[in-house]
Amino acid sequence: MQSKQQSPVKYYVGIDVGSASVRAALVDESGTVVAHADQPIQVWEPQPDHYEQSSADIWAACCSVTKKVVCGVDASRIRGVGFDATCSLVVVDKQFQPLAVNCEGQNYRNIIMWMDHRAVSQVERINATQHRVLRYVGGVMSVEMQPPKLLWIKENLQESCWEKAGYFFDLPDFLSWKATGVTARSLCTVVCKWTYTSDGGWDDSFWKTIGLEDLVKDKYEKIGNHVLSPGESVGKGLTPEAAKDLGLPEGIAVAASLIDAHAGGLGVIGADVKGHNLPCENQPITSRVAMICGTSSCHMGVSETPIFVPGVWGPYFSAMVPGLWLNEGGQSATGKLIDHVVRGHVAFPELQSKAAASAHSIYTYLNSHLDLIKKSLPVGFLTVDLHVWPDFHGNRSPLTDLTLKGMVVGLTLSRGLDELALIYLATIQAIALGTRHILETMQAAGHRINTLFLCGGLSKNPLFVQMHADITGKPVVLSKEVESVLVGAAILGACASGDFASIQ
Repeated sequence: MQSKQQSPVKYYVGIDVGSASVRAALVDESGTVVAHADQPIQVWEPQPDHYEQSSADIWAACCSVTKKVVCGVDASRIRGVGFDATCSLVVVDKQFQPLAVNCEGQNYRNIIMWMDHRAVSQVERINATQHRVLRYVGGVMSVEMQPPKLLWIKENLQESCWEKAGYFFDLPDFLSWKATGVTARSLCTVVCKWTYTSDGGWDDSFWKTIGLEDLVKDKYEKIGNHVLSPGESVGKGLTPEAAKDLGLPEGIAVAASLIDAHAGGLGVIGADVKGHNLPCENQPITSRVAMICGTSSCHMGVSETPIFVPGVWGPYFSAMVPGLWLNEGGQSATGKLIDHVVRGHVAFPELQSKAAASAHSIYTYLNSHLDLIKKSLPVGFLTVDLHVWPDFHGNRSPLTDLTLKGMVVGLTLSRGLDELALIYLATIQAIALGTRHILETMQAAGHRINTLFLCGGLSKNPLFVQMHADITGKPVVLSKEVESVLVGAAILGACASGDFASIQ
């Protein structure tokens, strides 16, 4: 690796906290992932729609995967660290110790996950205020954002949690605090999930109207009054303690973080596509949408001027690409939905044993099974009589209705593997039709989109990718570097190190 290069290679570490696992990558200055590792993290579901995690468990996993990817590398060449994470809510007391977000009083479970829907009545009351800040979230706040969760804590855990709380962090900001000891927040998290605006900051009247005036009283100390742009360096870099935990040299640059979907967007949306004859080739970056498809999916489109899209979050200024406005559509359950449908089917044990016997994953096996039964027509036509409505966990965009439920139409008495393969296909098609609905809504509001850039776990499934191309009628670009979210996180570290002048 060394011999061709005149100067020693520089490296950056990207750390990505997803819903079910933590991953880290060592990325070189040309954006190539040279090592990567992952580790599962725990999720508790104490009751339906309540999802909790532990910040101690997550930090331990961050340390373990980072040590793996930097093992054997000359530490002096590692220049910066970037974090991204799900937009979950972390609660700690005034001494930064974890505080229980549950009635059982289990302090280590101090995170309300992004996909937690406990705050339904709170979000309905917030939306009924029709406050002006709601303009920037498509007109309606989601139960997955932080204000309804904060209100739920105040109303349900007043003494055990609300009064003892010292800080409420978005998970990406908790990680940069853990690394640097600095409580600064990222513009990405506070703008996208907390109603901060890039021009006006916090709106006192909003917090007072919804009953959280205590946050205003402490001058927003608990939710952040020092905000940095993603990629800006935080404090003096890694503290000695964090450096020891992560197996990195102390003092190396740590970047202000991004939400995981936004890191994925950053990792793919600027890709060089010359020579592929794509419609976006000589067009501005605003002709592209980055789709980050994992447990849930996010559809990130940028624009030069603010575009208000009904039912789609944003416009958020500089929340992903500095200087551009972001609109973010989304589907609350995609990977989770496909898993739910497949694993819940009566033929799942048969699928498991056949996939294991052929040494393939269950999804690779299902894809090849569909090819076997498709006969002469393209595979998509197999579901001409079978339809899924995919909002099993409500609709995030563009209908913004969390009370919606899922539906399957066209079931027969068949119980075999063919039937399982068909419902799997119909579920993927339903998700792709949901994407098309989001794109059409964005285009009707003024976006000019001609190409999709996919990343995330589901982008590794060729059937998922093909159905998105067929159903949206737009070309789909996949990055050669499949770990795009980790590349996005590493870009932040590279920016913070000063080796590059800007994110662009």
